[in-house]
Amino acid sequence: MSFLERLNGPRHETALRVFLAIVLAHWAEHLLQAFQIYGLGWPVPEARGALGYFFPALISSELLHYGYALVMLAGLWMLRSGFTGIEDRRWWTIALSIQFFHHIEHFLLQGQYLLGQNLFDRPVPTSLVQLWVPRVELHLFYNTIVFIPMVVAMYFHMFPPVMAGRPKCTCAWHRGLSPA
Repeated sequence: MSFLERLNGPRHETALRVFLAIVLAHWAEHLLQAFQIYGLGWPVPEARGALGYFFPALISSELLHYGYALVMLAGLWMLRSGFTGIEDRRWWTIALSIQFFHHIEHFLLQGQYLLGQNLFDRPVPTSLVQLWVPRVELHLFYNTIVFIPMVVAMYFHMFPPVMAGRPKCTCAWHRGLSPA
């Protein structure tokens, strides 16, 4: 068995749990940053979440966000073949598609940082959608619109409709139970 076959076969449940832990840790960072801004009244440049507070270079270099965007994109791509039903595969693919665009936005930010040239003569690296939506709110929005279809996909994956002959993943809560 190849690595991807193991990841989407006998190790799928563990891989999804690890991936979800990474996603939730990133959510915690953004929610902490929002609390720092709106709850504590910190200026946006000082509100960097927990990792950015202790390692500010991770935020100023765009490295943390670009790294997360890559991990998220890779995780969604690698775990996709483990979603074998119609509904769970559809929703996972929606999350993957949205994350692909989110990755492009982070790629633009990372490129601006590395080249030292910001788009649109802005004082800081700026993504496309950031022209209309402030950065903190934009990140919360992107995380939300990727997270919701992921959760829907995982729901359909964990509670698949009963279909004759469809193999059930170890993630399915009622695998092996016969319908009453």
